[in-house]
Amino acid sequence: MKFNFQNKISIVLLLMVFQLSFAQKKDENIGSEVVNVVKPYTATLSDAFKVPEAPVLDDAGNAKKETIKYSIFSFPVASTFTPSKGKAEGVDKTKQARLYDNYATLGFGNYRTLNAELFVNHQLNNNDYVGGMFRHLSSQGGISGVELDDRFYDTSVDLTYGSNYKDMSWNIDLGYQNQIYNWYGLPEGFGNTLMPSGRADLLNGIDPQHSYTTFSLGSKISFKEGFFNEAAAKFSHFTDNFGSAENRFFIKPSLQFDVMEEAVKTNIIVDYVGGSFEKNYMNNAQLLKYGYTNLGVSPSFVMQQDDWTLNLGASVFYSIDTENSNNKFFVYPNINASYKVVGDLMIFYAGAEGSLEQNSYLDFVDGNSFLSPTLNIAPTDKQYDVFAGLKGKLANNVSYNIRGSYRNERNKALYKSNDYSEDITNEDYAFGNSMQVVYDDMRTLSFSGDLKADFSDNVTFGVSGTFNSFTNDFQAEAWNLPTVKLNSNIDFNITEKWYAGAAVFYVGDRKDIKTNTNIVANYSATTLDSYFDVNAHLGYKYSDRLTGFLRANNITNQAYQKWLNYPVQGFQIVVGANYKFDF
Repeated sequence: MKFNFQNKISIVLLLMVFQLSFAQKKDENIGSEVVNVVKPYTATLSDAFKVPEAPVLDDAGNAKKETIKYSIFSFPVASTFTPSKGKAEGVDKTKQARLYDNYATLGFGNYRTLNAELFVNHQLNNNDYVGGMFRHLSSQGGISGVELDDRFYDTSVDLTYGSNYKDMSWNIDLGYQNQIYNWYGLPEGFGNTLMPSGRADLLNGIDPQHSYTTFSLGSKISFKEGFFNEAAAKFSHFTDNFGSAENRFFIKPSLQFDVMEEAVKTNIIVDYVGGSFEKNYMNNAQLLKYGYTNLGVSPSFVMQQDDWTLNLGASVFYSIDTENSNNKFFVYPNINASYKVVGDLMIFYAGAEGSLEQNSYLDFVDGNSFLSPTLNIAPTDKQYDVFAGLKGKLANNVSYNIRGSYRNERNKALYKSNDYSEDITNEDYAFGNSMQVVYDDMRTLSFSGDLKADFSDNVTFGVSGTFNSFTNDFQAEAWNLPTVKLNSNIDFNITEKWYAGAAVFYVGDRKDIKTNTNIVANYSATTLDSYFDVNAHLGYKYSDRLTGFLRANNITNQAYQKWLNYPVQGFQIVVGANYKFDF
């Protein structure tokens, strides 16, 4: 037993010495040995097991728990702490301006200008109301270099009565307007071939004053439910002091109904104009009469899908020429579409539209007050207007719109100067100091753009421009139509009491022509120079009711001609006040 234990110890020590000596031989080569793999390694996957949805509980742990009863022994605690009452934080509120139902404006300026306005509105009960508007603008003239009287008056009165109900609203309007102007635009060098005394007699024998009078009666009704949406109707009677008279009546109901789950909106148009002029410009004994009734139907419906909006429609017109028995049938497109390229930041739109536009003596006078009472009245066939553009926002307070279009119009109305002679038997408007209306078939290529910005609650800014290219079929030029028009405006509040603003506009060159029939000669077209006009205003709010203002027009004092031989007033200034009140 002893021998065996000692032998075992000796063998263990010997093995340890041998192992240490073998580990210290680091520089010796271990050698190589070939290992033969008899069978490749095959991985094995243990059986998967599913965790049961309902766990198995050990019955030993599900023994019924005993109910434990406990009680709370409360006792009062004395405290001397007294909380302070909370105080609401004050909120700064902007004082809301009071709104008044009525106002009166009165202003005076150089050229003995008078500007007056009065608006009154009264609520009779919860539904009915009545209102009225009076306007007057006049000037006693005094344009430098003008030899004839150049004063003008424009006075109008409008009355209205209406009702607003839950499911409908309606109103009826009655209007009267009187305008007085003078044909003061004599041709350059007029009467220079006469002796001074003869020229003076010729000028003294011209009475350039003419006046227009308008009576109108209109009504409008609208419904919030049902297929009948709204309808508007108006009748106007327009006359001048040379025996001319015109009647205009139109009614435009609007219907909406569903077809195959699509809402179809249909506008119906009945538009009549008829009148007469006692004299013809070339032959004073000839009576000019005209009458047109345009009947139209314009259905359309809107389709929307994702970012697309498509409006499909068409307009059909039948025009009845009551004086010449020349009736015509017209069909026009009414299509426009829009696509949100980048939300509201960029919207692309395009379309094609057309219409039959009813022209009238009243409409022509609104555009040019120096017409002779010897016009040829006819509607304009606006065959199509194809357009495309981009609109959207550059920022939350900056919007833009860029548009290009191509229009094709037949019988487009143009203003053109009348020819003249120095015959003392002429009418007062036949000395080259009046204008006429001529018609032409035209194509117009147009590009326009505008930018509007609200920099803050106190500053607003806008700028726009239009560039046109005209192609005529019959007339030598697009008479009195500018190729370039630019305008810009800015309004801002200086303080809580003071406010100001400015507006500038630029109108490019125009063409016109005028021939002296006493001379056998053909005159070429005359170019009217472009002009640049600057206007500004300044106001002071004395109170919620009373505001004083100062307006300045044509600040650069340019004697430009809006129409050939019709220079405008120079620097103009008007000082006045506006007062608001309630009954």
